[in-house]
Amino acid sequence: PEETVTSSFAAFIHAVRPEHLSKTVCHRSKRMILDSIGVGLVGSTTHVFDIALQYCRLYSSVAVSSVYGKPGVKLSPTLAAFTNGVATHSMDFDDTWHPATHPSGAVLPALLAASQMLPPGTKPNGVDFLLAFNVGLEVQGRLMHFSTEAHNIPKRFHPPSVVGTMGSAAATAKLLSLSAAQCAHALGIAASLAGAPMANAATQAKPLHIGNATRLGFEAALLASRGMEANPSILDDIPGCSGFSAFYSVYQPKPLSTPSDHHEFLLEKQDIAFKRFPAHLGMHWVVDAALSVRNLFINYAGSFSPSLIRTIVLKIPVSKYINRPFPSSEHQARHSFQFNACTALLDGEVGLSSFTESSIHRQELRELLDKVVVEHPEDNVANFDKMYGEVALLLHSGDVLTGKCDTFYGHWRKPLSKETLLKKFRSNASHVLPEEKIETIITMVDNLENLSDSSQL
Repeated sequence: PEETVTSSFAAFIHAVRPEHLSKTVCHRSKRMILDSIGVGLVGSTTHVFDIALQYCRLYSSVAVSSVYGKPGVKLSPTLAAFTNGVATHSMDFDDTWHPATHPSGAVLPALLAASQMLPPGTKPNGVDFLLAFNVGLEVQGRLMHFSTEAHNIPKRFHPPSVVGTMGSAAATAKLLSLSAAQCAHALGIAASLAGAPMANAATQAKPLHIGNATRLGFEAALLASRGMEANPSILDDIPGCSGFSAFYSVYQPKPLSTPSDHHEFLLEKQDIAFKRFPAHLGMHWVVDAALSVRNLFINYAGSFSPSLIRTIVLKIPVSKYINRPFPSSEHQARHSFQFNACTALLDGEVGLSSFTESSIHRQELRELLDKVVVEHPEDNVANFDKMYGEVALLLHSGDVLTGKCDTFYGHWRKPLSKETLLKKFRSNASHVLPEEKIETIITMVDNLENLSDSSQL
């Protein structure tokens, strides 16, 4: 067969082996797995998760795969993947990569469900699981690097609904040991199941983007394993016949080398961002800037006194769907520069409780929001690798206090410490699991290479 970009991806998925995973890649991906499980567990306490679970329980099917935060509840594998994907993104608390996407939530739920689906004697071990997870990450990252458009905060479609679907298909195809030809068809089928518009950001529909990505990629692999075929050149740029290029106005694909003795995964070169609080990644810049200027204000005035503030100036990049002056719901609040900056100023922190209805509609918060003015400096680009957040307090006295953040704690340039990541996981998981189970998961993920049956996870 003719060598194409698509066939090179399929050959890579089929041929890559555990020995190609470096210590750095294993370390970083296990951190991602642990964080994603914790985010999914706390996400299982949300209203949007309950809606998704109720929908999935309408179907009578082979119920073999577990659901986050619901002991004793099992669903069919693809619906379990969907439900757990919704849980993972229900609070916008999941990891973020560059170019911009949420990589773990689109892959991990499919692999967890597939591991439980496989019959005894054919269960993948922990190394197989870790390899499949990294295959899903690698495919997502490579596809995003084919377009300069993907490097910036998205405007048209939500990236994980596109590259996440492809990553889920690749990861599941690897876990199921599909042939190279079947891997190519899985990618082709997944491309026909991908995509979601950005207009549904800041609504209850946005978590469906992750749920659908992990479920539909899983289904694409299952369909390919049963003989369904798709365009064998789906990733190639063929004039007059859009394949994956339909999602990007600029698309320049390159073949993925089949690993021989060595393969450098993208995760080796590009670490991940973990969120300290449940909101859109852009919020983390303005929150850290707001906390910085709040400390200056307290040193200046002795305490935080909103009455001394005349105007709050936010200097942020242009991104319409996260520029929300007066959010009225938790999902809008998670996508509001103004809300997160003012919450940080008022409370000295942003956390789970910041997005409750009572917190969102506080009079004192509304009064701060009324003082906000937004500016878009030309040097502040809508790009998670280059943007910054700046919060200036213009006081009635005429004084001006300013806080700025160009790299928040948790960004890939400033990774969370092991202690902070474990604290986040324990806090999230404690909403639905007892302490002994929480510690068991931590130990199991930390020793994933030694796990004989990944379905135990």
